[in-house]
Amino acid sequence: MNNLYMSKRIKVLLAATGINIVSGLLYIWSVISKNLISELNWTSKEASLPYTVATITMVISMVVLGKVQDNKGPRFTSTIGSLLLGTGFILSGFIKSPITIVFTFGIMTGSGMGILNLSTISTPPAWFSPSKKGLITGIVAAGIGFSAVLYSPLSNYMINTLGSSKTFMYIGLSTLLITCLLSQFLHMPPRGYVVINYSEDQRVNPCNSARDFTWREMLMTADFYKLWIMFAFSASAGLMIISHVTNIAHAQISWEGGFLLVIILAIFNTLGRFLGGSVSDKIGRVSLMRSIFTIQGINMFLFFRYVSVPVLGIGVAIAGLCYGATFSVFPVTCSDYYGAKNFGLNYSLLFTGWGFGGIIGPMTAAYIFDLTGRYNLAYITASILLLLSLLITYSIKPSLITTKDSSSLFGDL
Repeated sequence: MNNLYMSKRIKVLLAATGINIVSGLLYIWSVISKNLISELNWTSKEASLPYTVATITMVISMVVLGKVQDNKGPRFTSTIGSLLLGTGFILSGFIKSPITIVFTFGIMTGSGMGILNLSTISTPPAWFSPSKKGLITGIVAAGIGFSAVLYSPLSNYMINTLGSSKTFMYIGLSTLLITCLLSQFLHMPPRGYVVINYSEDQRVNPCNSARDFTWREMLMTADFYKLWIMFAFSASAGLMIISHVTNIAHAQISWEGGFLLVIILAIFNTLGRFLGGSVSDKIGRVSLMRSIFTIQGINMFLFFRYVSVPVLGIGVAIAGLCYGATFSVFPVTCSDYYGAKNFGLNYSLLFTGWGFGGIIGPMTAAYIFDLTGRYNLAYITASILLLLSLLITYSIKPSLITTKDSSSLFGDL
């Protein structure tokens, strides 16, 4: 391979991963919201509303900007996302009203996160061999998971020493500058770009691994709706645990150290994103989905039996690992099935499944806990949804990308 292209694709990969590491500002909210309640006398509902709005605008912004990215390129959309992300967070430091911060954090920062997620997850795989597509996607997605590991202690320290307003402004400004700079390195390969697949001694065009479907053509296929349902159902289980893990620790084992479970969850979420992509290159996308749904389904079915700190920690780790793996396997599966040319908009539409999962998972758990004082039925519900997802995998065709040339995990990076 031409050394120039080798250098460019490594820069694109590092830039995308770096953007994701610093742009996961959603993970700060659980720490900041507690301070807003005590410092500004907000209610719990007022403090949680910006987070809820941010998750919704993440999905909407991806759909709105998906077509723009396909036409204008990821550098353009990533720069827009950086400006929205950082500016929204900086302005939140000047806000005392819960309604106004819904706009600055919920809409502006939430939109920025969605746009950056789309720009970073779609660009690096286009530079690498199809046999490494899962691995590359996993590396980039792991950056988002690592955000929680980075921001949880950092934001907690800054809030305790500087207060919430300065935390908003300093982190917002730093994030704005870093993501804007790294965004300039994001660009798609030139027309006709090929990568030498050394294990097979052949040249491969990574952008032509599947027929390129338009979003209308994609929506006319049954497999899109099957993938959407599986994404929604599988994500709902992980999001249920993520949103309730500290309360689960308190309600299930009377333990006040739930914040430690958040760290465990973040670490294994990151690990799952990396391993999910690389393993899917080895065994195939659908095979990995079946493994995720089976392991997570059993884990959720047994979750109410985790009544000691070590066992609950293991259960949380498994939940984080499986949840993280879905963030690698679904984008690369979308690319396998529907091509790379219109990936921006196509994956944005598939990602709405995650948004739906973010509603049904946490809300189901909250409703059941308020009704019964326990999460047992919520766990059972999650396991049933995962079982349905597992059954759906047997009705879709296998991944279009073969894995026979991925004998080495990293190969020719």
